[in-house]
Amino acid sequence: METQPIIVAASVLASDFTDIRGEVRRAEAAGADWFHLDIMDGHFVDNISFGPAMVSAVRKCTALPIDVHLMIEHPEHYLERFKGVANNITIHVEAAEDTAKTLRDIREAGQTAGLALSPDTPFEKAAPFLGGIDLLLVMTVRPGFGGQKFIPETLEKVGAAAEWKRRESARFRIEVDGGINAETAVLAARRGACVMVAGTYVFGARDIGEAIRSLRGPG
Repeated sequence: METQPIIVAASVLASDFTDIRGEVRRAEAAGADWFHLDIMDGHFVDNISFGPAMVSAVRKCTALPIDVHLMIEHPEHYLERFKGVANNITIHVEAAEDTAKTLRDIREAGQTAGLALSPDTPFEKAAPFLGGIDLLLVMTVRPGFGGQKFIPETLEKVGAAAEWKRRESARFRIEVDGGINAETAVLAARRGACVMVAGTYVFGARDIGEAIRSLRGPG
């Protein structure tokens, strides 16, 4: 399997919202590559997080890529609100009314397009759209809340995606999100993931720099 550089996406959901500028700068100084922002609507997932205003606030604090994960119903309706502030927008295959069109609209707006799969959604649901994405997000916990335990069975989907990439000579990245730490990041990387989303493990660490380095694997 092709070895890919590991990208660490610090999940802002686990940061201290009372000092978002300080938290973003702390993670950036410690070596984070991206910032991952989970937008939750209380409908698609049973939680409400934050919206476009938070994404804009983070954008003002960093020049690093911003990876927006829309855990919302009707994501196509909200795309315009993230234009100019998000580098990547990921939608759920379970949520969009017209997945292919929504992915095209994201790309036409100048952003990269991601597609997410919840743990109970089979890889086959994403397969028809893989030729039109830049990122495949395999949720390794049930979407909606941070701090959950990693679900090992989701690694089968990571492996299936990596095999599809190899067979079709595709170039999208495989991202994992949920329960990611030094141990689970290694497991995901072995299956073909190269983007590690980590929130609690990063922002809750005593040494945030060491936590980020450990997500890149041994050596």
